[in-house]
Amino acid sequence: MDLDVFVSAHRAEWDRLDALLRRRRRLTGAETDELVALYQRTATHLSLIQSSAPDPQLTGRLSQLVARARSAVTGTRSATWRDVTRFLTQGFPAAVYRARHWWVPTALLSTAVAALLGWWIGTHPEVQSTIAAPAELRELTRPGGQYETYYSTHPAASFAAQVWTNNAWAAALCLILGVFLGLPVIWILFQNMLNLGVGFGLMSSAGRLDTFLGLVLPHGLLELTAVFVAAGTGLRLGWTLIDPGPRTRRTALAEEGRAAIGMAIGLALVLFVSGAIEGFVTPSGLPTWARITIGVLAELAFLAYVYVLGRRAVRAGDTGDVEAAERSATVPTAA
Repeated sequence: MDLDVFVSAHRAEWDRLDALLRRRRRLTGAETDELVALYQRTATHLSLIQSSAPDPQLTGRLSQLVARARSAVTGTRSATWRDVTRFLTQGFPAAVYRARHWWVPTALLSTAVAALLGWWIGTHPEVQSTIAAPAELRELTRPGGQYETYYSTHPAASFAAQVWTNNAWAAALCLILGVFLGLPVIWILFQNMLNLGVGFGLMSSAGRLDTFLGLVLPHGLLELTAVFVAAGTGLRLGWTLIDPGPRTRRTALAEEGRAAIGMAIGLALVLFVSGAIEGFVTPSGLPTWARITIGVLAELAFLAYVYVLGRRAVRAGDTGDVEAAERSATVPTAA
C-alpha cells in the first residue's frame, strides 16, 4: 500500500466524519446516516493501515476517530446484570474449556513433577538436611507442628482473605506474564510444585503423609486446578506470539489477551471458594473424610461447570472474548 496515496484518497472522508462528530447533537437524519457510513469506512481504513502500512501517528488519529464514532453510533454502554450472567454462564466457562488442551496437560505434568520431587525429598535424608536442620524438620512435621497449625494460627476469615489474595495474585501473574513467551509462567508453576513437593516429601518421611493429604486435599484440588488453568492459559498466550495461526499477531494477541483478562476475573471467584474452604473447612474439627469430600465435591462442581456450560457455549460460538460490539473493528484475514 502507498500510504501517501491512501491518505490523499480518504482524508476528506475522515475530516467529514470529524466535522459530523463535533456537531452530532444537531445532525439531520441524512447526516446521521452519513456518519454511520463514514464510521464503517474509517474503521475499515484503520484495519487496512494497521495490517499493511502501520504508521503510529496516523493509526493514533484514526483510532481516536473510530472510538468517538463508535460511541456516537452505539451510545455509552454500562455493564448490567445481563453481562454478569453471560460472563458466568458462557464467557468464562467457554474460555476455560477452550484452553483445556493447555491446562489439562499442564496439570498432569505439574502433578507428576510435584510427586517426583516429593519422592526424592522423602527418600533422601541428605536432601532434607539442605532444607532445614533436623530439629526444625521435626518441629515442622510432628503432631501439632507447623504444617498442621499453619491452617489454624490466624482467624479463619482473615486467613481465607490472605490465601485468596495470594492465590489470585499468583494466577494473575501467570496470565499476565504469559506474553513473555510463557517463561515466567513455567518458573511460577515450578515454585508452586516445589513447595507442594517439599511438604509431601517431609511429611511422608515422617510417616504422616495421610495427615498431609488430609490438610491439602480439601482446598488444594480446586486451588491447584485454578493455578493450572491460569498457567495453561498463560502458556497459550505466549505461544500465540510464536504462532498466531491465520490471524495477524496483533489480532491474535488482542483476542487471547481479552479472554485471559476475563479468565483472571473468573479464576478470582474460583480461588475465593478455595480460600474459603482453606480458611473454614481445612482447619475445622470435621473428620478427614468429610473435609476431603467437600474438596472433591468442589472440584467436581468446577469441572462439570467447565465441561457442561463451557462446551455448550463453545458449540454456540462463544470464545470467551468480549461481545462483538465491544471489539475494535477489523477486516477479515485470509486463512
